[in-house]
Amino acid sequence: MVNHEEPARPSTPSAGRRAPDEGHVVLRSPAELADALPYLLGYHPDDSIVMIALHGDRGRFGGRLRTGIPADREEWPAIGEQLAETLVAGCVQRGARPDGLVLYLCRDPGPDGTGRETMEALRPLAQALRLACGGLDVPVFEALCVSDGRFWSYCCSDARCCPPDGTPLAVPGTSVMAAAAAYAGIQVVGSLRQLEARFAPLTGGRAEEQCRALDAAAAGLVPRILSGPGRDTVRRETLDLAELVVRRFGQAPQATGMAEQDMRDDALLTAEEAAALLIGLQDRATRDGAAAWMEGPRASAVLRLWRALARRCVAPYTEHAAAPLALAGWVSWSTGGIPEARVALGLALSADPHYLFARLLHQACNEGMDPERLRRCLRRDRTGRDAAGSPPGPANAAPPKDSAGHESPAPSPSKPEPRRAKGGAPGGSAGPGAAGGPAGKPRSKRHTGRRGVRDRR
Repeated sequence: MVNHEEPARPSTPSAGRRAPDEGHVVLRSPAELADALPYLLGYHPDDSIVMIALHGDRGRFGGRLRTGIPADREEWPAIGEQLAETLVAGCVQRGARPDGLVLYLCRDPGPDGTGRETMEALRPLAQALRLACGGLDVPVFEALCVSDGRFWSYCCSDARCCPPDGTPLAVPGTSVMAAAAAYAGIQVVGSLRQLEARFAPLTGGRAEEQCRALDAAAAGLVPRILSGPGRDTVRRETLDLAELVVRRFGQAPQATGMAEQDMRDDALLTAEEAAALLIGLQDRATRDGAAAWMEGPRASAVLRLWRALARRCVAPYTEHAAAPLALAGWVSWSTGGIPEARVALGLALSADPHYLFARLLHQACNEGMDPERLRRCLRRDRTGRDAAGSPPGPANAAPPKDSAGHESPAPSPSKPEPRRAKGGAPGGSAGPGAAGGPAGKPRSKRHTGRRGVRDRR
């Protein structure tokens, strides 16, 4: 299945292509194209096929598509046809058939391999992609392999400009594209592998502890979620607990790097709290209430909570990660972090390909939709819930206070009951992802995961 992490349709030139009040950034050589790739995506793609459409006589960048490199070489011709058709069809749907494209194959060598060996191993894939694009009358103007800090061109055999041992990439921050991106305030947030690692499940002893906590939370909360009156109580408890953890994250000192920040957040969240939140978020109405926390000064702490919860979805609860991953993708997109949004939403669909909330957000984000349309809808829904007496959240209300005026902790979820319930997930109205987004209907099918209750919508 194609994983679109960039719009497969033409788009306006990215900010990295145009500095404010300045002319276009012109990329004249394979070296400049290779150096520009992370600024075009917002991260360094690992083990990826990247295709970028070109439009007009001057080759304006348009739709972009990224997917992983299939491990099975026999799939390469088929994936080439699928990718070419997807990119061209998306461009045509937006009204501008591409006049050509640039192709990148990105893969670092193994422990005993070299960049040149990697380039040669991927040559059949490059050829399959070029043939597929040519079959649609869309020429590949340049096809590059980026590996081990060097690049090679599959389109040029002149050793004077494209030596057999490859050409070193520019020192980071010294290329024309880097200068334009810095002027425009665009940053490369790391590699794809680093972004995905922020959502990877815990391992070792902490994973075993978290699994036990999830077992206990599912046994105690699922029967209450499946009952009418108990469901509303669990919703309030879940959102109150999330509010408490968000305040805790917001008050903690910031760490210096991504890995350090994630480790600190993991230390601030107990296994029991994470389990109660994860089980509670499987209820669609609870997740929709949490989706309204998408802006404001505490959005950063909210995003950190969703990341931390995704890391707590250890086996056999990996499908439960769809909810926090989709929420992380939504907050990232809403606050301008499009690269991380696409990664999180792609991972949500990997956890559960039928999770409608993630599918709608993924499609809307990739199509370049303005998230403000969804934010307005969520604000209206939030106002309606407030009027009906629903629990407040970080984005719209002050923390609860006790009689002395101090912030009160949120009610803790009820203790687990000794039995495990079976059955479908609770119903509810369509999720906010559908508002103003691509056409679609909530699935009527309700799904129960291996343990606990899950709503795939």
